[in-house]
Amino acid sequence: MKKIVFGITGLNLGGAERVLVDLSNKLVEKYDITIFTLYGNGEFEKQLDKRVKLVSVYDRKYEEINKVTKLKTSFQLFNYNLRNMLYKKYIKGKYDVEIAFLEGPITWIFSCPGNARKIAWVHNDIEDVFGSGEKAKAKQELNKEAYLKYDELIFVSQDNLNKFQRYFKGNKVMKRVIYNYLDCDLVLQKAMNGEAPEIKDDMISFVQVSRLVEQKAVGRLIEVHKKLIDDGFMHRIYIVGDGPLKEELQNKIKELGVEETFVLLGKRENPYPYIKAADYFLLASYYEGYPMVLLEGRALNKYIIITDSAARETLIDYDSKLILKNDENGIYKGIKSIIEKQPKIKKSSKDTNKKILEEIGHVIEGD
Repeated sequence: MKKIVFGITGLNLGGAERVLVDLSNKLVEKYDITIFTLYGNGEFEKQLDKRVKLVSVYDRKYEEINKVTKLKTSFQLFNYNLRNMLYKKYIKGKYDVEIAFLEGPITWIFSCPGNARKIAWVHNDIEDVFGSGEKAKAKQELNKEAYLKYDELIFVSQDNLNKFQRYFKGNKVMKRVIYNYLDCDLVLQKAMNGEAPEIKDDMISFVQVSRLVEQKAVGRLIEVHKKLIDDGFMHRIYIVGDGPLKEELQNKIKELGVEETFVLLGKRENPYPYIKAADYFLLASYYEGYPMVLLEGRALNKYIIITDSAARETLIDYDSKLILKNDENGIYKGIKSIIEKQPKIKKSSKDTNKKILEEIGHVIEGD
């Protein structure tokens, strides 16, 4: 039985993390699976099949670690020799296949020299994922070198692959696109077994499930929401998720006086009852990869509204959708049209999971 190690920063609530848990729980039927994380105690850890092994550098989440340890870890990740020591201690020589499942530190660690087959997954737009500034440039230089060390690179969308090739023109490593895997039966089961008491039915409701970070453009959405309310288009928007911008966004909601109609619900381990309960599913990000939340929205047969990004690939064969121009005016017009027309869902049952698992098997086997 081949020994496979997946690396990810932590198993906190998030799209790539959700994919990895579902994928590992499926692959463990055929392979010896280990998940390596920098930070432990993630919410998704308890959802792992008991046969999946978990190895963590720290037994706590990143936000639970003191400042000195954070600085020490950051220095260790940016320094090649120290990074290589970390790799030798936890990874080297222990596995047949090493898979870095997320951009950034995990990709740098797993790129250190070893004899295993090396694979890196790219979930986000590589041009935007690290932002801008000197620190971002330093990270991209590390990425440039790291991605040359892999046997194969996997992208979750064609758009992400195209942008990667523009950004890292000299990278000749084998590449392919494999869309994200989702355990649809589990999503349906969790949607039925939970409640969403905060969602009211007195007006049209939209739900977005995302972290409260710049990429997800929640601040922009608050501005659009306020304009729509002022223009008489009554609706509610609920955001399921947490993140570093929570206080800033809550202050903006209060400042604009939309506390009753724009609601930050916070983190939910089971967001599916909220997706099911709302009238429409929304994702108004600045940029995306191949978002798991859209696959979850599809599994729950929701009408989906997104801003134009790589996320559109998630909905190519899905009829119940609206893709908006990715600016405030485009979002305003799109939500306004939904409120006015109230489109109904068209049933969709296409399941590509079997094909995705077969493709991942080919990657692991080196086919």
